[in-house]
Amino acid sequence: KLVADLRKSAEEADVVWLASDEDREGEAIAWHLYEVLDLKEKETHRIVFHEITKNAILNAIENPRDINLDVVDAQQARRVLDRIVGFELSPVLWRKIKPSLSAGRVQSVTVRLVVEREREIQQFKAEASFRVVATFIVKNELGQDVEFKAELRNRFATEAEAKAFLESAMSAKYNVESIETRPTRRTPAAPFTTSTLQQEASRKYGFPVATTMRVAQSLYESGKITYMRTDSVNLSDLALNTAKAEILEMAGEKYYKRRQYNTKSKGAQEAHEAIRPTYINVHEIEGTAQERKLYDLIWKRTVASQMVAAEVDRTTVVIDMNGSESQFVASGEVVRFDGFLRLYSESTDEEQQSENTEAILP
Repeated sequence: KLVADLRKSAEEADVVWLASDEDREGEAIAWHLYEVLDLKEKETHRIVFHEITKNAILNAIENPRDINLDVVDAQQARRVLDRIVGFELSPVLWRKIKPSLSAGRVQSVTVRLVVEREREIQQFKAEASFRVVATFIVKNELGQDVEFKAELRNRFATEAEAKAFLESAMSAKYNVESIETRPTRRTPAAPFTTSTLQQEASRKYGFPVATTMRVAQSLYESGKITYMRTDSVNLSDLALNTAKAEILEMAGEKYYKRRQYNTKSKGAQEAHEAIRPTYINVHEIEGTAQERKLYDLIWKRTVASQMVAAEVDRTTVVIDMNGSESQFVASGEVVRFDGFLRLYSESTDEEQQSENTEAILP
């Protein structure tokens, strides 16, 4: 019925616009429609756009192209691989492990990598060691007592050795051997791709991948963000100029630095933009709590990518323990100019795992 309805509409129309997504499946859908609806070449135009806005759609209509048969063939190759791998392996899983499992051209390779790494972990021989952390009290520039932590450079193989060291530490005197300060710059992360959005939403909000993609799809369909399946970090000139206006109004000229990021991954779909707000001058949106959170994350990441680097002093303090060769080391940083950190700081997996994140030293 759907095919019949589409064919009837196509016969009555002067022009047919095929506007499916600009990925392998989208190109294949356009080709299948062209074939099954018996469309004529001179009356059919293939168009693509990455945001649902009037300007984007009008621009797409002004720049039609032909269906890319190489991309259609790539999608057919994926289907063939699914049949050779997935259709053959999945029934084996049902019989040998449990029903409803699936194997495929991507899953099967990934599972192998996970299994190989897990076997390495199982073969690893763990060795315990004991570390010593000292809390020192010093006067700050206002004459107030402040604390900071420093860790002993060497570790002990046994608890007895560690306790013996602590006994000797009680009566020892300590003095600062050296302070090394190294100015460094921290640059902002590139705008979001599909994978980096999934990672950051997981770290910051605990969103599973499926939740992130469902919420992003909703934001895209309501015209709030650009297409959410992309491996490109490019931004359009329109986006770059709008981000500049936002930064100048929010923080001033000294916080702005124009950046155009390049996608490093081979075979990336460069025609797409990175994931960004459709209208960067819209800071907040209406919607569910998850939609507002994800939009805020995308907005901050996009705008921060066009801000100047942060200037930070990396400081390392070495503290001698008199009467021994033992040394404690404290490291931390002081932010001298916040730059993009005024708006956004990227999370890391290490942050979540470490109990001893970088300290701010007195």
